[in-house]
Amino acid sequence: MKCQAAEGRDQRIGILWRGDRAAEVRPLSDECRLHRVFQVLADHQVSAEPVVYCEEASAAVREQLLQLDGVLVWVNPTDGGRDRSDLNQLLRSAADRGVWVSAHPDVILKMGTKEVLHRTQVVGWGDDVHRYNSVDELSLQLRCRLMAGRARVLKQNRGNGGDGVWKVQLAESARDELPTAESRLRVRHALRGCIEEEMSLLAFVDRCQPYFAGGGMMIDQPYQDRLPEGMIRCYLVHDRVVGFGHQATNALFPAPPGAPATAAPQPGPRLYHPPDKPEFQQLKQKLEQEWVPAMQRILDIARRDLPVLWDADFLIGPKASDGGDSYILCEINVSSVFPFPPNALTPLAEAVLNRLNRHP
Repeated sequence: MKCQAAEGRDQRIGILWRGDRAAEVRPLSDECRLHRVFQVLADHQVSAEPVVYCEEASAAVREQLLQLDGVLVWVNPTDGGRDRSDLNQLLRSAADRGVWVSAHPDVILKMGTKEVLHRTQVVGWGDDVHRYNSVDELSLQLRCRLMAGRARVLKQNRGNGGDGVWKVQLAESARDELPTAESRLRVRHALRGCIEEEMSLLAFVDRCQPYFAGGGMMIDQPYQDRLPEGMIRCYLVHDRVVGFGHQATNALFPAPPGAPATAAPQPGPRLYHPPDKPEFQQLKQKLEQEWVPAMQRILDIARRDLPVLWDADFLIGPKASDGGDSYILCEINVSSVFPFPPNALTPLAEAVLNRLNRHP
């Protein structure tokens, strides 16, 4: 049965991404990276159409959005030197006019930035997380935290693909001294292709200055020594896990024992698994029954406002008191979750259908 609007017409959902609005788009062709989303929506009798966005065509995109009942958005927070400020304004305007937007820009601001690590650390998916609101705070407070000898991971609040994510620790030559602005650090950027560098604390802080522009911040959490065991990505539709991705080698993977830091391997592929994979059931249960509900309470997000598709990255933390694994939240991705496991497609379509029919 087709999804219909109150006046009896078929409801229309848009699928929005950044691209060339003048180029031909064949939604069901393999050339369209989201062709499986178009197909599964069609299988569920939901009419979907492409909404190709670029800043130069904002007026045309706005008119198209206002003709739709809802829109699913796949646009990174930063891309090619452009951010989402213009798009977010369009999406807020459309939502104010009754168009369902997933994920809504206000929800992204709550859960799709690195600040969520700091705001929600009390739920149990990570602790010892700190926030630097200025360059001065970074300069003064980071040196104190590095005194403990443990590496830290610092992250700019907005970014993707490892941009603005740094592993930082005191160099061997600086570990027996009180850290100063001239103390030597070993740092590694998580962008693909980057290698470990040595620089002064002052030089590192200077490199981070752009992250504080326009009210920006940085988040600081401990480096997890069990990183070589991989990172687990949990894919969710609203508040239910619909699949997993496991990446054995990721951006800050260390070099083999005895090898120079420059020998650290580059990130490997992410392997996808269904939601019933036995090894990840403890994590799935924690996420669905404890952590997501607690996050919703802290951030004031109703279930119906959770993104129709999002993911949470977890590192394996220290062993718990009962000998089991603990899990540390690394980041939440909301703006543009792609690729994702095939198991997510049917729950995604069902969630869209329910939302268009005003079901919870």
